[in-house]
Amino acid sequence: MRELDLRVFYWINGWPDWLDPVFIFFSEGNKWTWVRIGLLLALIGMIWYKNTRKPVLLSMLAWPIANEVCDVLKHTLKGPRPSVELADAVIRVNKLTSFGTASAHSATMMSIAVAFLMYNRIGGYAWLFVAIMTGLSRIFIGVHYPYQVLFGWLVGGFCGWLIATTWEAFVRLRESKN
Repeated sequence: MRELDLRVFYWINGWPDWLDPVFIFFSEGNKWTWVRIGLLLALIGMIWYKNTRKPVLLSMLAWPIANEVCDVLKHTLKGPRPSVELADAVIRVNKLTSFGTASAHSATMMSIAVAFLMYNRIGGYAWLFVAIMTGLSRIFIGVHYPYQVLFGWLVGGFCGWLIATTWEAFVRLRESKN
């Protein structure tokens, strides 16, 4: 399994440098002021419309939980990052030396995608694209192995599903008491 993980890592990490702007955007864009302002405006707009309100609000619960689960996993399972372990990895951002057991970037985007997929298919497919690109970007820039991205996607998918199904159970319980 390790051999397959390394092969996939080197394949994606070795994609051409002209892809840098695309993958660095998906990996690091959430740190840029103009992206944060754009996301805030989009969030306000999506809360305004009834068909996107529920997935937005559930996403706002799911992504911090997914992020926290990944942090706990990183501190307990302590998976090394390729940027630390592999001397020949192409590192396209500042070298990360923390543990990378499950990619929190991948998890948070997948938690949003799943929350949207459960209530708004079109928005869900858009967020699924973002989640996939974010995961690939983490490999491309050299800070996560493929298994860590897959682990992050699983954590995020589970958190998105858990929040949505918990909400549905709460609604059913509340309706049954009325």
